[in-house]
Parts: sequence; C-alpha cells; structure tokens
Amino acid sequence: MLWRGLAVLGRAIREQPRIFAVAVTGSVLFGLMVIASAYVVGAVVGDVVVPAIADGSAEVGVLALAAVALFGISVLRVVGIFGRRLGAGYMQFRLQAAYRRRVTRRYLDLPLSWHHRNATGTLLSNANSDVEAAWYPIAPLPFAVGTLVMLVGAVVSLFVTDWALALVGLAVFPALFALNVVYSRRMAPRQARAQRLRAEVSGIAHESFDGALVVKTMGREAQETERFGARARELRDALVSVGRLRGVFDPMLETLPSLGTLAVLVVGTFRLREGAISVAELVSVAFLFTVLAFPVRAIGWVLAELPRSVAGWDRVRRVLDATGEMPYGDRVLDPADPRPATLTFADVHFAYEPAEAHLPGAEVLGEVSFTVPAGKTVALVGPTGAGKSTVASLAVRLVDPRAGTVAIDGVDVRDLTAASLAGTAALVAQVPFVFDDTVRANITLDRPGIGDDDVWAALRLAEADGFVAALPDGLDTRVGERGTSLSGGQRQRLTLARALAGRPRLLVLDDATSAVDPRVEAAILAGLRSTASSPGAPGASILVVAYRRATIALADEVIYLEQGRVIARGTHTELLATVPGYADLVTAYEQAEVEQAEQRTYDDEVTPPLASGLEMEVDR
Repeated sequence: MLWRGLAVLGRAIREQPRIFAVAVTGSVLFGLMVIASAYVVGAVVGDVVVPAIADGSAEVGVLALAAVALFGISVLRVVGIFGRRLGAGYMQFRLQAAYRRRVTRRYLDLPLSWHHRNATGTLLSNANSDVEAAWYPIAPLPFAVGTLVMLVGAVVSLFVTDWALALVGLAVFPALFALNVVYSRRMAPRQARAQRLRAEVSGIAHESFDGALVVKTMGREAQETERFGARARELRDALVSVGRLRGVFDPMLETLPSLGTLAVLVVGTFRLREGAISVAELVSVAFLFTVLAFPVRAIGWVLAELPRSVAGWDRVRRVLDATGEMPYGDRVLDPADPRPATLTFADVHFAYEPAEAHLPGAEVLGEVSFTVPAGKTVALVGPTGAGKSTVASLAVRLVDPRAGTVAIDGVDVRDLTAASLAGTAALVAQVPFVFDDTVRANITLDRPGIGDDDVWAALRLAEADGFVAALPDGLDTRVGERGTSLSGGQRQRLTLARALAGRPRLLVLDDATSAVDPRVEAAILAGLRSTASSPGAPGASILVVAYRRATIALADEVIYLEQGRVIARGTHTELLATVPGYADLVTAYEQAEVEQAEQRTYDDEVTPPLASGLEMEVDR
C-alpha cells in the first residue's frame, strides 16, 4: 500500500512539477525557520533572559536585536506557509479538475456496450468522489516533504549540540514513522471499503431519483428508502470504523513528540549538571521538540490518506484504462451534397455484450440485409424484442456489428470521420432527452451555422412551432430538467426538431413519435417525406421504427423483423395480405389504439358531470 500510494503521489508530482516545487520551497523555508526559531529562542533565554534575571537588568540593544531576529524569522515562516498552502491547494484542485475532464472525456469515447455494464451512479462517483480521493493527499504532501527536510536538519543540529540528545531524537522519529506505517496498513482496507460503498450509495440514489416516476406510481417509496438506508448504514459503519481507528492512532501520534520533549528535558537536565551543555542549548532542543510535534503530523496525514488515495486511483484508472472504444476512419462524405443519403445493411450480425464481459453475448440480429434508397421512407416493423432499436443504433453507429457492413452512400460507417457521420445521419431515440436549458439551446446544441430561422423551420417540420410560440419566452423559455415543463409529445417533437435542425441526409426515427397524437404524427411524417421528395430541396432518407398503421402506410417499403431476422419486405398492403404475423401485429396495434380512443371518449363524456357533482358537494 505504501509503495502504491507513493507511486500515485509520484504521478502527481510529474504532472505538476513547477507548482509542487513552489509548494515544497515554501514548506522547506518554513521547516528551516522552525529550527532557526528554536535556536534563537534558546539563545534569547540562555544569553538574554537568564543573565537579566541574575543581574537584575538587561541591555536595550540586546533585547532589540532579539526582537528583530524573532520578527524576521516569523516573517519568513509566514512567507513559507503562504507558498506551501497556495501551491498545495492549487496543485490539488488542478489535478482534480484535470482528471475529472479526463474521466468524462473517456466516458464519451467508450462505446455504449461499456456503459451498459456500468451503473450511472458508479460513473458519477468515479468522476467526482474517486477523483477527489485520489488526489486528497496532495494537500499535506508539500508540508510532509518540508517536514522530512526539517527532521534531517533537526537531527543534524541535535548531533552538533549533544550526542545524548541526538539519540533521543533518533529514538522518537523512527518510532513515529513506524507507528504511521502500522496505521496505514490497518487503515487501507477500511478506506477501500468506504470508497466502494460511497459509489454504491451514489448509484442507488441516482436510480431512485432517475426512476422517481416509477417509484411513486408503484408505491415503492418505503422500499426504496429502506434499500438506500441499508447501504447508507453500511457506509456509516465503514466510516465509523475509519474514525475509530483514527481515534486510536491519532492520540498516539500526538503523544510521541510530547514524550520526546519530556525525554529531552530529563536527559538534558543530567547533561546540564555534568556541564556538557548550556541552558541555551537545552532550551533550544526542548523547544525544537515542542514545535516539531505539529509539523511531524503532516507525515501522518499523508500516510493515513494513502489507502484512500490508492482506492480512488484504482477506480479512476479502471475508467482511464478501459478498452473498447470505436475508432473512426478518415473518409468524409461531401458536406455540400444536399441529396438524401442511401443506407445499406449487408448481412449484419450483432450481439450485445453481457454484464460479465468475459461471457459470450446472445445474438440479437442475424443476416439482416436491406436498403433505404435515397429520398425514400422505410418502416421497420416487428414485435417487441425483434431488434428494431438495435438496427436504429447500428444505422448511426452507436454500436458496431459483429459481422457484416452498415454503409451510407456505399461507405462503411466505420470508415467515416466522427464529424462526417454526425453531419450526415441523425437518430431520434425512443426516449426523448431534453436538457435543462432554453428551447433554442436544446435544438442548436451550440452547433455552428444554426440560426433562429433554421430553428423555426425545424420546429415547423416537427409540428412543434405552435406550442413553442405559445411558451412565455418562446425560444428563450427554459424547459426544466429533462423537460419537466413539457408533455411527452412536446419533448418528442422538440428532440425531432433538434435532429432536423442539422439538416441530416439520413434520419432514423426509433419510435420517436409514440407519445404524439396519430394525426400529428402523420402530419410530421408526411412533411418529412414531401421535403425529401421535393426537387432541388434538401431532404433526408427516413428509416422509421413504427407500429401505427397510419405511419406504416406512409412508408415506401416495410421491413418486417422477427427474432432478429428479416422475415419479409414489401409495401404495407403486400405484407398485410401475405404475412400472417405482420397482419396480426398491425391489427393488434390498431385494435389497442381503437380501445384507447374509446376509453378517452368515455372519460370525456363521464368526467365533466362527476367533476360538477363534486364541485357542488364541496360548495354545499
């Protein structure tokens, strides 16, 4: 643990050598002034105070010189403390900020398969508390280094003063270091467990907050509270264990320098009687042991925090060393080409990686081949679990196929640059995500070249311009975290407008209008289709995951999936007549929509009288 901790500190020093040098210089200056102050105090007591008491008077010049010496040493100590603390704090916070950025950048580089295996709460803990823990010992590190220099200087000065007093120092300092080592070894597993529990508590809290709607609708508040409380109690017990161990060792670490001071006084008294040392030398050594008590603790602080630092660094390094990123190629599609793109799947196979990365994943797509021609709309239809969302993710390269090729305009998506792929294809996912920002910021995402005219054009195409214009501040209206001030359909239309604002040549809709009224959905898809087919107008080829008959009927071609295989393809009318599974699925969806519409009509007819009766009863 000691060597691993020192290796982490060594990395910090190599990354911030100049700031560390400033902090250590201040700490060394402070340490040397501590030694100097001990000998100045000894000289003042032995050569000024004692003679003054014996003679009954003191020379003004000598007192002034002593005052100047003490004042000068105090000023230099203040300068040393300022340099040490400023450098240590700047170095610590600079490292924490740098590694938070590295961790979050690494998150963005790693594929979705890696994120599927790691809880969001754990990732938040990695970027926050683990980074903080890894560099926590940096704050006392320069102080500890300066203290080591001070200890060497103190031992040398002790030998210069008297060998017997030096032996006392040599007995106290190694004992102090040995006690710190024992402390560190016992503290290591406790700190590692506490750091792991911090991440687990963070993960449970994130799940509960993120799933607040599910928790409340299912009446699971008490169970979630107990689940969180149980893990929080484990964390509490782990931290109490850390505190108990610290409570045992801290007094011992405080006591050793005081025992050293007592031993110096006892031994020094005998040496003074023998005439081996003077009063000034005895006072200097005793004062030196007294003022060393606090700085020596800095070594203990560093050693005590090393286990926590190593635990945090191991968790951070697990992210930084994670493999599996999807490298991009160097091919670029013509950004000035306004024509819709062609999407091709050729014998594509795919399997999701399981939570245990070393286990093989079950194949969810096999031998999937189809084409979305330029300017055409293709509907992807299939039962739940057929692989529709996986196809949508492959189309925009959120994941890579195990075998086969996904190509845009004949170029494998793995060969395209990230910018070219993002500028060509856009995905509107099943679950819309809206940032806690303005409508304008949610649509533009700070992408260059998207002005308000483009934003309003995208909103009109997404049938969202009406409700946005009615918002209190229009495009400047803040929509709340995850768009809490908007309905589900409004959030979906906003995320659709976000994709359209970039003018993609390929648009992938993964059931992206499920919360929208069927009439509005039909208007959106009809508008997209007419834009794509307008001569000379920029448009997009559309791959839409759909289940409503009205939506499917707008498609030029329908691809029917079952269990990750393409079962049939053709027009909606053809598949309805020739594929029983397709007909049953579409009919079932349609029947469900009819029942929902009838229920809404019934509620509209029944609810007003009930409400009026309730109001009359309240009034009465």
